[in-house]
Amino acid sequence: MEHAGGAFLHQNRFSMFLAGLVVLILLVFVSVNAVSLTRKLHENRARARVLEQEIRTEEQRAADIEEYRKYTETDAYIEEIAREKLGLIYEGETVFKEEK
Repeated sequence: MEHAGGAFLHQNRFSMFLAGLVVLILLVFVSVNAVSLTRKLHENRARARVLEQEIRTEEQRAADIEEYRKYTETDAYIEEIAREKLGLIYEGETVFKEEK
C-alpha cells in the first residue's frame, strides 16, 4: 500500500509540475503578445495623429478653394482677369507701362 501511495504522490507532483509549466508557457505567450499589441497601439496612435493633421490640412485647403471659388464669381475677379490677362481697360483710362 505504501508503494501505491508513493506512486500517486510522484504522479501528483508531476501533474502539478506540468500544470505549472503550462501556466508559465501561457504567461510567456500572453506577455509577448501584450508587448506586440502595445507596440502596435502606439504605432496606430501615432499614425492617427498624422492622419488627423492631414485631415485638418485638407479641410483648410478645401475652405481656401471654396473661398477662391466664391471670389471667382465676383465682379472684382472678372475685372482683375480682364485687366491682367486680356489687357482690357475702361473707356477713358490711360495705361502706363514700364520700360524694360
